[in-house]
Amino acid sequence: MSDLQISLVIIGAVIIVGVVIFNRIQLARYHRKVQNVFRHEHDDVLLNDERKPVFGSGRIEPQFGDEAPSIPDAAVGSANTPVDRQIADDQPAKEPGVQRKTAGIDSMINYIADIRASSPIPHEKLIDLLQQKFDYGKPVRWFGLQEGQSWEEISLDTLSPRNTYIQLKGCLQLADRSGPVTEINLSRFRDMAEDFSAQVQAEVECPDISEAHARAIDLDKFCADVDVIMGINIISKDGGAFVGTKIRALAEASGFRLESDGVFKYRDSETNEVMFSLGNFESAPFLPANMRTLTTHGITFLLDVPRVANGERVFDQMAHIARLFSSTLNGILVDDNRVPLSENGVKRSRQRLADIQSNMAVRNIAAGSETALNLFD
Repeated sequence: MSDLQISLVIIGAVIIVGVVIFNRIQLARYHRKVQNVFRHEHDDVLLNDERKPVFGSGRIEPQFGDEAPSIPDAAVGSANTPVDRQIADDQPAKEPGVQRKTAGIDSMINYIADIRASSPIPHEKLIDLLQQKFDYGKPVRWFGLQEGQSWEEISLDTLSPRNTYIQLKGCLQLADRSGPVTEINLSRFRDMAEDFSAQVQAEVECPDISEAHARAIDLDKFCADVDVIMGINIISKDGGAFVGTKIRALAEASGFRLESDGVFKYRDSETNEVMFSLGNFESAPFLPANMRTLTTHGITFLLDVPRVANGERVFDQMAHIARLFSSTLNGILVDDNRVPLSENGVKRSRQRLADIQSNMAVRNIAAGSETALNLFD
């Protein structure tokens, strides 16, 4: 190889290294710039309106039209439903609508079999009980009480031979997002609790099946009325496509993390619960392996209304980030029908969210509470 060829190879290598370094510097500057943009809070006059709860009729679906659906009066009827909760003594009283910390034994959403023994229940019997396949169509949880102690949830993972439980509560959830528990499954659960009590020579108290099923249907109706996911979509103004690398950079700079289900999640720093999410408007999920080559004509922000505490504040935060994405990506906010979403439309959606969460508070099921998270899992 001649000196000229060697010189050309060296010059080419230097140029390539220089381009790589320049691109990394530019990318770092871009990340810092985006992060600084998202770090600042901005008041939005259109979103900071006073809340005026309105209750009407009809089930709500996620939409951004001019008519704001309302909440049925029937959902308010059970506001005074008694709740069997064990409140932690060291928890201060909170404002109405904010659920206090509980032991998880909640008769509002559970059918509870109360088993009382005169002596500690044998450890082997507890293992047999917890090893059963509880196929009742809804979640089942068990709680135990040791003499002189507080109620605690028990499972095969937490059970120890040192535990001496004298009382158990078996909780079958009355409803979830798939509907109410059936009367047959309620009867099967009661029969199982009665059989176990006979084996350990304990007394058992089980609520009436017909009444419990009626409660399950009423609870499911309420859940259907408030089970709403609100979304904000962004599509390109000129019909072009958004690049996956840019979407990911914006998302991570604003606090999202890409998770295994192909959706960016924005989680609460204290509870780790999802506050809102960012997904692809098209069918393809966001996966780490394809973000470099992915392009899409739209993205969607989603907020699961009954699962999020302080919904108005969280909605404001989501809408603010959506506007920043829209500006950076040269996009436009639209509804599910690709109709441009005005500020008044965003404002109405925020008010609708406030009405839903107010109605949940009246029912003593605060949005984002343990009860709500179990119901809307």
